Parts: sequence; structure tokens; C-alpha cells
Amino acid sequence: MTPLIAVAHGSRDPRSAATIRGLLDVVRAMRPELDVRAAFLDLSEPLLGDVLDAVRADGHREAVVLPLLLGRAFHARVDVPAAVSEAERRHPDLRVRVGEVLGPDPRLDAAAWRRLLEAGADPADPELGVLLAGAGSSHAPANRLVAEVAARWQARTSWAGAVATFAAAADPDVPAALELLRARGARRFAVGSWFLAPGLLPDRVAQLARDGAGSPLVAAPMADDPEVADLVLHRYDLAISRDLLPAAV
Repeated sequence: MTPLIAVAHGSRDPRSAATIRGLLDVVRAMRPELDVRAAFLDLSEPLLGDVLDAVRADGHREAVVLPLLLGRAFHARVDVPAAVSEAERRHPDLRVRVGEVLGPDPRLDAAAWRRLLEAGADPADPELGVLLAGAGSSHAPANRLVAEVAARWQARTSWAGAVATFAAAADPDVPAALELLRARGARRFAVGSWFLAPGLLPDRVAQLARDGAGSPLVAAPMADDPEVADLVLHRYDLAISRDLLPAAV
């Protein structure tokens, strides 16, 4: 079968790469016959280009690169295609198909929701304010995706409010989001996670929430949720079935 190369951003925090590998263990358990390999764009190893080199060295002429990214921001639009194009220049006989990013998809909403409930958030609490925390991007559609998830959560609960907040590059930041929720009557707070893995940015959001709200509930990242693993395989199958052209910068 065509190998699946799942590429994440990478982090200086070793928990991040370990969590990505844990997710891919779930993917392998769901489809044991599939050759699944982890890769990273930066800060963690192995890098995407090195994994593509290894795939060709193992005799494969095709591969699917699947971005483990939650939206089509800079890394999906620029970094992944650039790394793939460079590998194809080194290996003209290697055909690389690039799958779609993970988001948006209801399976991500469900995974983040489960993590929030596991942290203790009560959907029937009218004094609970929920911050759905994402990385933040200069690409507005990526931020809007997080805000839309928060709006869907608010519509299905009795919460005082649910708003998106971002670690960097977008508004509202955590202090501003807390003030928005207080203005809506929130007296208790929880932080939902629109992150796939732990790392510096989720930690920053959690600390800012603790600084501004005492002891908020903090959800874990989506990580190795089975529905996220199922989504990875779905994106792989789509890449195969749609017969995508090789990526180009």
C-alpha cells in the first residue's frame, strides 16, 4: 500500500512529538496493513524531507503526505508544499500526493468536546464561561474555524458563554476573552483545547487563564482520540481516491 506520512508542525517540547506518535499508534491499530510514518516540519525529528527520502530508499514510488494541521494556515499552504516539492526534485520518480488538513471536520469538534467534558465542564452550568483555545494565525479563516466551533458549543449548552481565544497572532487573547465571558455573567471558567498535542502554546494559554481566573478547568489536547485517528485515515483515503496531483509551490 502507498505509505502514509503524517506530518505535524513539531515542537521543542518533547511531549508534542510523543503525542503525535501516540496518535499514529492508534491509526496503525485501526489499519495494521498500512505503512504509517511520522514526520515534522521543524523543531522535531524526523523532518518531512528525510522521511520522503527514506520512503524512496525503501523502494516506494508513491506516498501520501497528510498534514496533521487543524486548518489551512501558513504551514499547510507554504511549508508542506515546499518540502514536498524539494523532495520531488531529489527523487523525480517519487510521486507524492498531499492530503487535506484535518479541519474543519465534525470529528475534531467531537474530540475537543470530549476532552472538555473529561476535564469536568458541565454543559448545564449557567455560570460557566468556556474559552476554546487555538494557536492563532494571520490567516483569518483558520481563526474563524475556532470561533465557529465555540459558537456551536454555546448553542448546545446553558453556559454563560463560549468564545475562541488565541495564544498568538489573533484576537481575542486570553485576558480579553475572560473579560468577554465575565460580561456575559460567567463566574467559573474552563479552557477547551483546539490543539492536537501539548506544547508551549497550550501551556501559555493555560497559564494565562490561571493568572486571570484562578483555577479554571483545563482540557487536554485532542491527541490520540479515536475519532481523530479515524479522520486521519479518512483524509488518507480521500487523497488516494481523488488521485491528487503532486504538490507545487
